[in-house]
This record gives sequence, C-alpha cells and structure tokens, in this order.
Amino acid sequence: MSSIFFSYSHKDEELRDQLETHLAMLRNQGLIDSWHDRRILAGDDFDHAINSQINTADVILLLVSPDFLASRYCYDVEVRRAMERQQAGEARVIPVILRHCDWHSAPFGKLLAAPKDGKPIKAWGDPDEAFADVARQIRAALPKRLDPRTRREEATSQSTEIARPRSSNLRIRKEITEADRDRFLHNSFEFMMEFFDSSLAELANRHQEIETAYRRIDNDRFSAVIYQNGKAVSRCKIALGSMFGRGISFSYNDQAADGSMNESLSVEMNDDRLYLKALGIASRRLDERLLTPEGAAEYYWSLLIEPLQR
Repeated sequence: MSSIFFSYSHKDEELRDQLETHLAMLRNQGLIDSWHDRRILAGDDFDHAINSQINTADVILLLVSPDFLASRYCYDVEVRRAMERQQAGEARVIPVILRHCDWHSAPFGKLLAAPKDGKPIKAWGDPDEAFADVARQIRAALPKRLDPRTRREEATSQSTEIARPRSSNLRIRKEITEADRDRFLHNSFEFMMEFFDSSLAELANRHQEIETAYRRIDNDRFSAVIYQNGKAVSRCKIALGSMFGRGISFSYNDQAADGSMNESLSVEMNDDRLYLKALGIASRRLDERLLTPEGAAEYYWSLLIEPLQR
C-alpha cells in the first residue's frame, strides 16, 4: 500500500475532499492510504505530525491554487521538503492544479502536473472528468507492487549490483506539435477571458467611483471598459489572431476592427515548454520576456488599467 500526503490550503478544502472521493477505488483496492492535516487529533504536535507524514509518504500531492502559493507554510515548508524528497528519489511529487495561478515558476514548475496539460480543475466543464483524470494519473504513478518472492530476488540483485558511472544529462528534446501550440493558445485565451471578467468585477467592487463593462463578443473575442465617475477612462478589445498570424491581439479600442491591434502575443517554445511572447509595441520592456498564460493576462490587464494608475 502506498501512502499519499496532501499538501493544500485550507481554502481549497472542498476541492481536496472531492479529490479524495475520486481516489476511493484506489483505497478500496488496497493501493493507497491518504493523509492530510485534518487527521491531526487535539493535543497532537502539529509540526511533528506534518513532518512525520511528509517524510514517509510515497506520493506527495501539491494541490496548487493562488491560496496554496500564498501560504508561507505550504510554500516554504511543505513544498521545500517535498522537492527535497523528489530530487533524492524518495517520493514522487505530483502537482494537482486546482485553480488558475502562476505556478510554472515555482520549484515544482517543471514537474508534469495533473489534470491533463496542467489545465486547472476549475477550468474544466465537468469537474468530475478532471478529478477522474487526476485519479488515473495517480494510479499510473504509484510504485509497482511485487509479490514477496520477487521482492527478495530484486533485493538480492540490487545488493550485488555494482554502481556504474553515468551522466545525469539524460534529457531529450520533446517534440512540440502544432496541435500542442493551438491547444496552448486557446487555453491561454480562455484563461485571459476569465481573468479579465473577474478582475473587472473586483475592481468595481473595491472602488465606489468605478464601473466596469465586460462583453464576450464570441469565443474568440471580448472587450472591456473601465468608467470612473461615469466617464470611460480605458477601453480594450482582445482577440485570438492578429495581422502577424496566430496569437492574441490587444487593441485600446473596444470597437476596433478585426485585425487591428496595439500589441500582440505569439506562442514561443523554450526548454520544451510553451510560452507567450509580446511583440513589444505597447511596452518594449517585455519584448524579450517569455510569459506564462497568467503573466500574459497580467500584462494585458496592466495595459488596460494603466490610465487609472498614472
């Protein structure tokens, strides 16, 4: 039986519970035993209990969200220890992306995340489908169980094997297909639509003099307007595609004609990962930076909100 440790923010407890439910078949088959801090009893030493479990777990699940990354205990203590054990080959660390956040630059950013393609569970149309995909990936990642005789034979073989020198540079180039690029571009745009919609709503909620308007024109275009004391102070239109080909374009006019733009993002690859790169029309400081979908959305948001921050 493999032991699983949940590292998560308490603000994501409901999502953690749903994931545990989807792991029921693995528990019923005697393949896993899971643990999280809600199993700590009154009077127990909290730090000791956490350390004991994370230091012995076979699989460590990082339930990633903005609140998880903002938690100093999750990030500074649990993530650090999890990555130490991953690098030592003592445990397998699996990031499970719950909600949109800038996780690619985290210490675990280069690990293959679940669900498929690292698409956040909250972004799936059917959350059960996302959780089922995570459960399948966890099942595939579990250490293979051996019968006692096979274990003895393997132990004997390992004890007599002489370690031979080898290179640690065993990474090979991953082929990124056109389908991968298109999927990344569309997922990035969908994230940007959600990002702008929620950011506009929160901006209006925080400032009494501000009104906002978000309009989804179709699946490939949306517009945004910010009003201050009833006067429009900033407008934009964001769309898939630009005069430079496949990408995401930004216009300072919410009624801009299709194809016109003041900035454009294109898909680039670096270290076998896909990113977005700004053309640099609106801000030369970004023309050499590779952006995650979260970073790209924040960049376009900065263009929209900049008139209110001068």
